Amino acid sequence: MPRQVYTASEAARRLGISLDTLRRWDREGRITTSRDRGNRRLVSAKEIDRLRGDSAADFSARNRLRGTVTDVRVEGLIAQVELVVDEPARVVAIVTADAVEELGLEPGMQATAVVKATSVMVQGS
Repeated sequence: MPRQVYTASEAARRLGISLDTLRRWDREGRITTSRDRGNRRLVSAKEIDRLRGDSAADFSARNRLRGTVTDVRVEGLIAQVELVVDEPARVVAIVTADAVEELGLEPGMQATAVVKATSVMVQGS
């Protein structure tokens, strides 16, 4: 049976973010956590799925390309994110610098390119 609850560090790893980012999101109310008897943060599998966008209801786009971020270039308000997908392909997305910061995108981390029409959105995984 799949796990229903993860520790904060496990959840951060599954989301592709730092533990500090997960703690900040908790303080800001962007993620729902609970506490164990030792007052440690716990994150439900459903909350992780919600944040990762694993539910098809979260996006109308169906084309998803999983891969690894190989380069992030930030210039002013715009950022270019290069993602080498697991299948033989390369995806480059132009996104806002705020999105790069919010998702914590860095070279080497896993991410998913969500493709719809001529736009490419990047989702941390």
